[in-house]
Amino acid sequence: MFTVVFFKTTSDNSPVLEWLRDLSREERAVIGEDLRVVQYGFPLGMPLCRPLGKGLFEVRSSLPSKTEARLIFFQDETDLVVVEGFIKKTRTTPAGTIALANKRKAAYLAAKKT
Repeated sequence: MFTVVFFKTTSDNSPVLEWLRDLSREERAVIGEDLRVVQYGFPLGMPLCRPLGKGLFEVRSSLPSKTEARLIFFQDETDLVVVEGFIKKTRTTPAGTIALANKRKAAYLAAKKT
């Protein structure tokens, strides 16, 4: 089993948790259950979990509102570090979203070294 960790900025904010708080209770429940399955069963494959490259993975959640939510995370030893969350609006994951996730991953790992 892995421990789920949500990325925090240098000012101790968690952008993913803030994003999750803006969702409905039902949507959070679906995402939370999917994340729990990944937490206990990682590495998993499709349809729940998909590799994005450079050590990033996405948790794929189908919400009751007929939309798709994604959490992007990476594995750091026994932790699954969630660095981004978003509602999927296009067929592919936007390059800017992946770039932001990679930036947050680098910041997390750099902060861990100090």
